[in-house]
Amino acid sequence: MIDIKLIRENPQKYKDGAKAKKFQIDMDRLLEVDSRLLVCRKKLQDLATEKNRIGKDIPRLAPDQKKEALTALSKLKDEEAGLNEEVKNLQPELDTLMGQVPQPPAPEVPFGEDDTQNVELRTWGTIRQFDFEPKDHVELGQNLGIIDIERGVKLAGTRNYFLKGDGALLHWAALRFAMDHMIAKGYTPMSVPLLMRDEVMMGTGYFPGSEEQTYQMERDALNLAGTAEVPVTAYHSGEILSESQLPIKSVALSTCFRREAGAAGKDTRGLYRIHQFDKVEQVIIGENDEQKSIAYHREILTNSEEVLQALNLPYRVVNVCTGDLGRGQVQKFDIETWMPSRKSYGETHSASRFYEFQARRMNLRYKTSTGKNEFCHTLNNTVIASPRVLIPILELYQNADGSVTVPPVLRPYMFGKERIEPKS
Repeated sequence: MIDIKLIRENPQKYKDGAKAKKFQIDMDRLLEVDSRLLVCRKKLQDLATEKNRIGKDIPRLAPDQKKEALTALSKLKDEEAGLNEEVKNLQPELDTLMGQVPQPPAPEVPFGEDDTQNVELRTWGTIRQFDFEPKDHVELGQNLGIIDIERGVKLAGTRNYFLKGDGALLHWAALRFAMDHMIAKGYTPMSVPLLMRDEVMMGTGYFPGSEEQTYQMERDALNLAGTAEVPVTAYHSGEILSESQLPIKSVALSTCFRREAGAAGKDTRGLYRIHQFDKVEQVIIGENDEQKSIAYHREILTNSEEVLQALNLPYRVVNVCTGDLGRGQVQKFDIETWMPSRKSYGETHSASRFYEFQARRMNLRYKTSTGKNEFCHTLNNTVIASPRVLIPILELYQNADGSVTVPPVLRPYMFGKERIEPKS
């Protein structure tokens, strides 16, 4: 959420930011409601002052004067009731409008309509050239007996799957390697709840806007989180931390759930766009300092690049354009890993910087050394998400005989296994 004072000072900045991000927000109505609320609250303060004055005078007044004072007091109370009713009606509208205002993108974010206009910053690794006809991960997985999509669909519907045997081991190996990498860097590991209240989804900026992508359990007023970003970022919501506690660097491994509403017919083959997956997520809660946040952003991006480099998976980093940014993100870098079956890079990581957008919505603050309460800054990024990462691993490490070489860094997590061989 944006500080209303900033919107009052420069409404055009937020109108332009919303337009660049392709969010619809009636800023004029927001300012109108805010202005009326300010007037109402000022009048209520004045009425309270006048009521107190009359109340103190009444005991000293003559009977006829006392009657006039009581009549005036009654009129003030009626006026007060009317103003309180107006505030009661207007405040929810302002809250709703404020929840819709997107954070303006940073100046270094490229202007664009959608992900096709994201700007490539750099690439890493060499794209493998095959001397045989390579298979995609679905065919490889079926032949090796490690992926079963057919039975996943039979039991749970489209975009579901089973990982079996070495497929399950490879999946867990990638996740455990990523966790170990982050723990070695000093990030605190967390195991998190997956069911979140609406206020947590609103606090982290997923509501309003992502309701259609969220599995919602109306009966229990709970939601299945689409990422560990939600519980980890909201862990200290409503608290005032001490400056000495910051930055808080956390990493969590969780199962994630996404409805993929609106994705009918898109990426339907294989493990790219699915309803349930596991992800290692890194979150930083830091000081209210833009330069420090920018440095943390580089840090979490580097952490993920190190994981891909250790797996020797070629990738590129893109600066996400305005039209592809979420409501709260001031800037986002995506990492896209090369996937031979797609003949292109596919998104595997998203590193986001929010400044105080999420913290303000969650009332997450810290006390500075001077005793002032400030809103924290928040950031997050994928460390690894599986089984999507299995697409480049299986396809890039495949051999002509149909086997798959296990990346060296994952072998300790697979009991030393060097190859996944077809079952005889």
